[in-house]
Amino acid sequence: MALAARLCRFLSARRGAAPGPRPPTGAAGGRGAGGPGRVRGSEVIGRAGWFQRENLVSKVSLLDFYMFLLIAWVVTVESGSCFRVEEILQQADYLYESGETERLYQLLIQHKDSEDAELLWRLARASRDLAQLSGTSAEEKKALVYEALEYAKRALEKNEASFAAHKWCAICISDVGDYEGIKAKIANAYVIKEHFEKAIELNPKDATSIHLMGIWCYTFAEMPWYQRRIANMLFAAPPSSTYEEALGYFQKAEQVDPNFYSKNLLLLGKTYLKLQNKKLAAFWLLKAKDYPARTEEDKQMQREAAQLLAEFSGKN
Repeated sequence: MALAARLCRFLSARRGAAPGPRPPTGAAGGRGAGGPGRVRGSEVIGRAGWFQRENLVSKVSLLDFYMFLLIAWVVTVESGSCFRVEEILQQADYLYESGETERLYQLLIQHKDSEDAELLWRLARASRDLAQLSGTSAEEKKALVYEALEYAKRALEKNEASFAAHKWCAICISDVGDYEGIKAKIANAYVIKEHFEKAIELNPKDATSIHLMGIWCYTFAEMPWYQRRIANMLFAAPPSSTYEEALGYFQKAEQVDPNFYSKNLLLLGKTYLKLQNKKLAAFWLLKAKDYPARTEEDKQMQREAAQLLAEFSGKN
């Protein structure tokens, strides 16, 4: 829009210029001061000068007209591009909410070279979601996981103030760690935590980022002894956390957006179990079991919650 603005300022300056000379009185109608049909010598000279000047004015007016067309084209292209991105984002969000993972990916992959951070992090999310589908082969899944990370990184490059770009960058780094061994996974944990913390700082009302920070804490709280030993050998200060810290994030996520995610309910129940609070564990596990399932993940959370409740009841 900068070019359009400059052209508009140019035209405004042109319109503010002094108007060109008008034809002498009577010239247009062929009637001079000498009577009908008569034109004095001085009027002939005046008319010739007027014609030359009017021709120049016409050329300037034509130039203004071409400038107007150029402005209209620039504004249409630049505004159209803006409107086009907004339209794509609206379609993408609708498909995401509808669970149309494959259609969403096909929509966004057409714009993989986009410079728009909002579009790129959505493409990272769509690539990852496609990788998670049961029909995706192991080879395709690996390619999509790495592809998702590249899109998330590019989104972050385009806009470091995007909480969603930080969030999805962290998620995708974690996914890639599954293919790169325990050393890389532990090393990446520091970067992942920084991205989640930045996402929460940029948007404290995003329950998902808070929930994911809780998962980070839960994961390192229950890290198996052999992984902890490897971490101690490889790093002077390996990442660590506690169930209490994880619980704080899960509770905070629920406060920000109650009942937003079946997995947060399940993890609240599991964390309370780890902390030996059976009453609250049963409360949250029951909520997870009764959560209205909209996705395959929701159904999985329901099954796990029901199983834990059954084991819980059996022991009592």
